[in-house]
Amino acid sequence: MGRVACIDIGTVTCRLAVADVRGKRVEHLHKRSTIVDVGENLTATGVICEAAKERLLTCVDGYLAEARGMEAPVICCTLTSAARDASNSSEVLGALEERGLTAQVIPGDVEGRLTLLGVCQDFPDRLVLVADNGGGSTELALGVLGPEGLDVRAIRSVDVGCRRITERFLQAGDPPSNDDIAAAHAFAAAPFDQTVRDLGLRDAGAERLVVTGGTVTSLVAIDARLDPYDSSYVHLHELTSDEVKQLEDQLAALTVAERAELPGLQPKRARVILGGAIAVNELMRAAGFDCLTVSESDLLYGLSLTVDAVCAGAPSPVSWEPKLSRLV
Repeated sequence: MGRVACIDIGTVTCRLAVADVRGKRVEHLHKRSTIVDVGENLTATGVICEAAKERLLTCVDGYLAEARGMEAPVICCTLTSAARDASNSSEVLGALEERGLTAQVIPGDVEGRLTLLGVCQDFPDRLVLVADNGGGSTELALGVLGPEGLDVRAIRSVDVGCRRITERFLQAGDPPSNDDIAAAHAFAAAPFDQTVRDLGLRDAGAERLVVTGGTVTSLVAIDARLDPYDSSYVHLHELTSDEVKQLEDQLAALTVAERAELPGLQPKRARVILGGAIAVNELMRAAGFDCLTVSESDLLYGLSLTVDAVCAGAPSPVSWEPKLSRLV
């Protein structure tokens, strides 16, 4: 088809992609990411609060204008963990519908398939374990992209994410106490251990663990003191388990205000970055990997490929049909 636009609304960030697709490959991808914290107080209240809703809609209005300015003819909009959890997601969907977006709250397995499709573009014909570590959940997907398409061997969405951990365990003290940090580790460890056992991931033969999401990209940026952010440095960068633990310890010793001053970290991510580091730490331990690879070819990349395929009349590469809205 050529050019497509996608908006992904997560628990912490709202992101835009405008992609040029040729021959089942993304030739160019323009990405924008804005921290809107849709999941603010969601753990306690069960709803997307009015302030978060307004931040989101302001962001989406800007993204729609940007996509139109780049002459993308169609757009797809997905919502993930926060919208799955919130009892008032229909209100958000209605507000997006008023803006001409037929938005979809996608289940965790679709989220995982889309991320796997995106990540595997860099690892063709290689079995990889992919983790999309977000604000409310982490999607684990094992698979390979071969000549016949995407082969998904195992997939599961786990309710462990940086915002969820932060709101449950890391807000009582600033910085949090050792006991609260230990409780956060235990909370993340149990479902990761269970999932790894259930899916047999330690014995599956994956060549590498590839992780996407704002936590791991931020950890690389903090470690390298990247200012400004350099996606060419971050993409496919590797982090060892020792490095992740050292970064967690560094973050745990700082207040939120002190974290916000760290080179490489977006100030608005300062409150949740420690929870994210704890999640990644426990993920690596449970899955049995001493090293992870960071990927920026994430859900938006896979979503762009899927939208392009459907627009061209081809089968969806992830066995899920996106709903498209016209921009022009």
